[in-house]
Amino acid sequence: MNSQNNNTKMQALVLEQFEKPFVLKKTDKPSPKDHEVLIQIKSAGLNPLDLKIKNGQAAHARVNLPAVPGIDMSGIVIETGKNVKSFKKGDEVFGMVGGVGIHQGTLAEYITADADHIGLKPEHISFQEAAALPLILITAWEALVDKINIQPDQTILIHGGAGGVGHIAVQIAVAKGAEVFATVSPEHFARIKEYGATPIDYTNLSVDQYVSEYTDGKGFDAVIDTIGNSVLDDSFLAVKKYTGHVVSILGWGNHNLAPLSFRNSTYSGVFTLYPLLSGERKKHHGDILKAAFQLLETGKVKVRLHHQSYTLEQIESAYELLENRKASGKIVIQIS
Repeated sequence: MNSQNNNTKMQALVLEQFEKPFVLKKTDKPSPKDHEVLIQIKSAGLNPLDLKIKNGQAAHARVNLPAVPGIDMSGIVIETGKNVKSFKKGDEVFGMVGGVGIHQGTLAEYITADADHIGLKPEHISFQEAAALPLILITAWEALVDKINIQPDQTILIHGGAGGVGHIAVQIAVAKGAEVFATVSPEHFARIKEYGATPIDYTNLSVDQYVSEYTDGKGFDAVIDTIGNSVLDDSFLAVKKYTGHVVSILGWGNHNLAPLSFRNSTYSGVFTLYPLLSGERKKHHGDILKAAFQLLETGKVKVRLHHQSYTLEQIESAYELLENRKASGKIVIQIS
């Protein structure tokens, strides 16, 4: 009887109240529906959004308590629903599969995921690296490929090039043959150069100054804003006239569109959570992971990890690191 109970239960972190510590407890292990797979989670990646959810500052994520948090994961398929043809037991997979809306999160031993939401893990990256990638990779891809339709030799400015989404966007843009620039503080110059991009010191140069210095005053073909607020306003001033396009992943505030309009340029927003929340365009997330597979497998795109990983029992320390912004890269939780 105990054995049977162990087979139907799992350990999971549960957020019972906003701004309170998580509770590690036994919960029911989920069973896959016809188009789902059951995954034994190996690692879960943390994102700034996870911190906002914990603190009750992410109404757009539509989380109702109690809830298991966590958006990103990597793991092994241990069971498939009867309609799943693209994955089989034993497959190593990764994806952005939970933690928002009605979906169980990834800070647990097991999770069910729609087969359309996941991709096969590239063989040459670790479970930790794979768990750190989905949200930032999908977001960067939607901005560069879906919205901009990035082409070789385009000039691309990426604000926040050393951040989570930013450092992945820089690498994708370089791999796609663009001429890439990234606003960063001087301490991150060497890393941006290693990626094959040009760092711009936003702490010492105004928008007019770096547009003049790096584009001869013409502006960039496309600007990716990963910061929001005043940086989005700066983006409107940095983009090329007529053909320029600005994309923001945090375009939620009130902004004056006049600078963009006077340039006859265009704007798009990216809301990566939408397929998880709405059930629409679910397959697109899986398609992005498949499309990026070769870039990850060949090392053209690499995720930067924090030097230390954490366990479920150490989750409060991991979130404290996230809140203090002291991490040297993406934070990963080891599940099994």
